[in-house]
Amino acid sequence: MGQKVHPFGFRVGITEAHKSRWYAPKALYGELLVEDQRIRRYIENRLNRRPPFAAVSDIHIERTREELKVIIRTARPGLVIGPKGAEIERLSESIQDLTGRNVSISCVEVGNPDAEAQLVAESIAEQLQKRSSFRRVMKMKADAAMTAGAKGVKIQLSGRLGGHEMSRSEDVRQGSIPLQTLQAHVDYGLAESRTTYGIIGVKVWVYKGMYSDVKEGEIESRAAGARPRARGRH
Repeated sequence: MGQKVHPFGFRVGITEAHKSRWYAPKALYGELLVEDQRIRRYIENRLNRRPPFAAVSDIHIERTREELKVIIRTARPGLVIGPKGAEIERLSESIQDLTGRNVSISCVEVGNPDAEAQLVAESIAEQLQKRSSFRRVMKMKADAAMTAGAKGVKIQLSGRLGGHEMSRSEDVRQGSIPLQTLQAHVDYGLAESRTTYGIIGVKVWVYKGMYSDVKEGEIESRAAGARPRARGRH
């Protein structure tokens, strides 16, 4: 049997930074961890599961003694911020009520949504719910990712594809996906499509090139500590 490891978890601390950045004493650690999870779930449900869908791909959380800072990476920052910042104010108040802490929310725009693994997975899941042909959707999204500048893409669907009695897995690959190379920037996304005949799992891997090739200005998140960094060979 093949042993699979999560592409992001594999790189954390080596080329990728943590998505939650804070320090806590042992007694508080568990409470803050659960709080982070609740914040993520709340933002996900509010912005990604209800129309108008804001296409949120990632949520980073930073904490200081006084403040909780939430950084939302989204393809549609206008929907998150709202007219004159009304939506982001409402969201800040809701998270403040949820946690009882001072909250500040900032938005970072995803410049290339077609090459963002999580957004591609969400988009495929949405189209499968509308009963689109799964093969056509997979091929179309893989082509769009390659056109958007990805060096490789793999899309895998699992479940009762096309409503068949037996569940199975189908995948589409283009370009190269060096999963075992720590220096390779492989973006990974997972989504579930809740169809009438069961849940179909959607996994997407997008290879964006080596970390050493990423120029300082091209790094999407300007969050402190959230910079992918290349490690030289020692």
